[in-house]
Amino acid sequence: MLRLKAAIATDPAAKAAYDALIARAEKAMARPLYTVVDKKASPPSRDPHDYLSLAPYWWPDPSKPGGLPYVRKDGEINPDRNTDKFDVSDLEGMSSDVETLSLAYYFSDNPRYAGRAASLVRTWFLDPKSRMNPNMNYAQAVPGREEGRAEGVLDTSRLERVVEGIGLIGTSGRLTETERKGLETWFSDYLDWMQSSRNGKAENAAKNNHGMWFDAQTAQFALFARRPEMTRAVAEAFAKKRMAPQITAEGRMPLELARTRSLHYSIYALLAAYDVADMGKCVGIDVWNRQEDGKSLRLATDFLKPYYRKVASWPMPELRPDAGELDELLRRARGAWGEGYPLAKETELKRYFGAAPPVGEGKNPG
Repeated sequence: MLRLKAAIATDPAAKAAYDALIARAEKAMARPLYTVVDKKASPPSRDPHDYLSLAPYWWPDPSKPGGLPYVRKDGEINPDRNTDKFDVSDLEGMSSDVETLSLAYYFSDNPRYAGRAASLVRTWFLDPKSRMNPNMNYAQAVPGREEGRAEGVLDTSRLERVVEGIGLIGTSGRLTETERKGLETWFSDYLDWMQSSRNGKAENAAKNNHGMWFDAQTAQFALFARRPEMTRAVAEAFAKKRMAPQITAEGRMPLELARTRSLHYSIYALLAAYDVADMGKCVGIDVWNRQEDGKSLRLATDFLKPYYRKVASWPMPELRPDAGELDELLRRARGAWGEGYPLAKETELKRYFGAAPPVGEGKNPG
């Protein structure tokens, strides 16, 4: 990022990416603040501070009165999920705007952007009138079946971007020491919920990408909350707990390949694993190169690498092929293992100027 910041003055491509970032930041400056308390639907607790979302791939059953119970259509997102009845759109909007504004502050040194990012996190996490309770008891609910599901813990993977953003605006002084400690407390409380709640325990036990994303969130949130022992435990166990059961000797991930979006979810699972590997570096554990029964992140990555910019040749089901979907994965692979992985210049610019595909709706809902 230091290199790219310096390049803005001399590299036309970097300048264009910077200008696009600033344009997005100005739009974010004009949007209202986000909160969980203004949703139209009420969670079962009747507390508007509790987060509420609808499971993405569940739809009303047209053969049943009132459509209940809902039925599953894998890979097909129910648009009702993204309405103002629920909180996921506001969660996505808040997380995306914090990322954009914090990057704009970093690259421009304009404190306006840091101030707005601080207001966003203050409203979502700290203000007693608008803050979200640190739980996901009612996330990814399925009407007629479940008030909230373990899979709902995936919704908060968006908050990884928020944690990074808080770090980027740290030098601005727009968050007080008391507020920073309050944010650390919120994430610590959420970690406790993840470890002790029914939904959190069930998500931790998931064998597919959900388990990997549980670990990715835990590892990062724990570092932010000054609980590095949790990060260390996740990184140390990751190869045996997640990689060995999920990855075959050929580098396949069968639980992801069984989906209607098999390439997408294979990439998605590895992005979570990469996050754990990055956090592991912070506590002195090399997840990038660790093997368990011959299974490794590099083996799984190399299984996907031949389809870089050739996703049309992917031989398994893929409901919505995306020609550039491997770009970010292989950019990060190159950073870990060197030049054996392709890197288009625009991929790096998109990542560091804030236009990389987020963990958001239409991309990775669960």
